[in-house]
Amino acid sequence: MFLSNFCSLFIFLIICAILGVIIFFIPYLFALKVDDKEKLSAYECGFNPFEDSRSEFDVKFYLVGILFIIFDLELSFLFPFAMCLDEITTAGVVSMYIFLIVLTVGFYYEWKKGALDWS
Repeated sequence: MFLSNFCSLFIFLIICAILGVIIFFIPYLFALKVDDKEKLSAYECGFNPFEDSRSEFDVKFYLVGILFIIFDLELSFLFPFAMCLDEITTAGVVSMYIFLIVLTVGFYYEWKKGALDWS
């Protein structure tokens, strides 16, 4: 009984696995493997590298990346709120305003601390 209900799902998963293997390994077999100077060089934002590619980066790069991820994830909470705006209660609206205030205070704090400046 169990296998008859899910047989088509198992067949679909097997076909997907086979297609995934084909899609990834066929181009690997037929791709040209010629490495030139440009392909092997370090790439830094369109400029020639200033130093060794294994040198340490400034902490600002990591800080801005982490801040982007944090604010991007927090803003993703606004989409479900916007989708159910007509069904949400007053408590939901108040909690979203509190969330937005905390988000704005955090952004203002990071701005004033100079985390978003590149100097």
